[in-house]
Amino acid sequence: MDIAKIIDHTNINPNATAEEIKKTCREAREFGFRGVCINPEWLELAKEELKETDVKIIVLIDPPIGDSSHLERMEICQKAKEEGADELDVVINIPAIKHERYDEVLKDLKEISKILPTKVIIGSGYLTDDEIKKASEIAKKAGAICVKTSTEKDPLDHFELKEKARHLKIMREAAPGLQIKAAGNIKNYADFKMMIEAGADIIGTSSGVEIVKESAEKKL
Repeated sequence: MDIAKIIDHTNINPNATAEEIKKTCREAREFGFRGVCINPEWLELAKEELKETDVKIIVLIDPPIGDSSHLERMEICQKAKEEGADELDVVINIPAIKHERYDEVLKDLKEISKILPTKVIIGSGYLTDDEIKKASEIAKKAGAICVKTSTEKDPLDHFELKEKARHLKIMREAAPGLQIKAAGNIKNYADFKMMIEAGADIIGTSSGVEIVKESAEKKL
């Protein structure tokens, strides 16, 4: 397994500087990560830093709970496309899921998924098992390419990774055929391995360099 090719190297720190974003991009080039996940404001910089590479530029949309208006979300996503993003990591409208406004959620994600390949962040730390299942089903129906657990900054994403692994299995069963992305609190190779064994296809982490180096040192 080429570990780097399934890692979205992530820097969504709201206080990140231009130099820190450049460093994230340099690491992605050096290690050959699948992609770089950043906030929208850094898209043009990342595009310049990653030109002539196959590293995907992924833009995080509407954290932490996806509750901006549909129009605002569409505008942000369209702007990301115009500025050269390859994929969108879009937070599902978590309050709408909690209040069972499923048609609203589906309509929103259907239109967003037409803009660019979309990974839907369901914020599994906020949801019950039934809500995780429903959110995953909606993401598949909307035409997303992937269902994702959370962001690294999800305030409720401090549960045990074993619980996240359990969520991944629910997501896999509810959305067969979609990729599954695990993110949040994945810090080392043991964490990475647990998520892969639970069914993750993609790992989102800011610790990608450490994970790849640890794997190489252990000849894994």
